[in-house]
Order: sequence, then C-alpha cells, then structure tokens
Amino acid sequence: RSQSEGQRRMTALHSRGGGFSHGTDARELEVAPNLWAGIGLVRGGAGTALVGSYAQVAERIGEYFKAGLSHFIFSGYPHLEEAFHVGEGVIPELHRLGYGVKNRPAPEGERRAAQVPFAPVAASAS
Repeated sequence: RSQSEGQRRMTALHSRGGGFSHGTDARELEVAPNLWAGIGLVRGGAGTALVGSYAQVAERIGEYFKAGLSHFIFSGYPHLEEAFHVGEGVIPELHRLGYGVKNRPAPEGERRAAQVPFAPVAASAS
C-alpha cells in the first residue's frame, strides 16, 4: 500500500468517479481544464492525462511553462500512435504559439530509444 499523498488523492478521486458503474460521468475526473485524472482507471499507478484538441493541449503546456515547468515527459497509449499525435499535432501548435520545442539527447553512455528501432516481438512457442 502506498504512503504517497499523491497516490492517496488519486485513489480518493477514483473511488468517487471510478468504474462508471453507477452512471458516473468520466468528466467528473477532470481536475483542471484539460487535465483528466481517470487514466489510472485503465492502467496501473497514479497519473493524469492532458486531454483535448491539439490546440487545447498546447495551450495547457504553455500555461505550465509560464508557471515555471521547463521539462515535460509525455507518454500515451498506444505509445507509437501517441508519439505521432504529439509530433504531428501538438508540436506544430506549440510552434504556432511561439514556443520552441527541443528533444534532449541522452547523456553519453546511456541507452537511447533511437538506438533501438521499433519492432514487434513475437513470443517463442517452446
């Protein structure tokens, strides 16, 4: 059991709106504009997701940047498709808003994702 305050709050949110078995609206888990806390209902762990149009997501990222955040780690499901959504939709919107977007290389000696091409893995039948 987690002692994290963030995990405790996420569990409370999920118990209030989780499961959607009692006619609960998924929008009840929107904790801020375009910030949805329901992602933990469909995958493990705590988490939130930026949701909305490409323009809305870019605007929220801009707000976080103005509040002092300078680095963002984005993940989505499925990973490859979400990478395309960010690269082809959100990043152009960030540029339109006047934000520069940089991909930071991994420090020397660390394994980088670019070194491992995407390929499906087949399980052995043995």
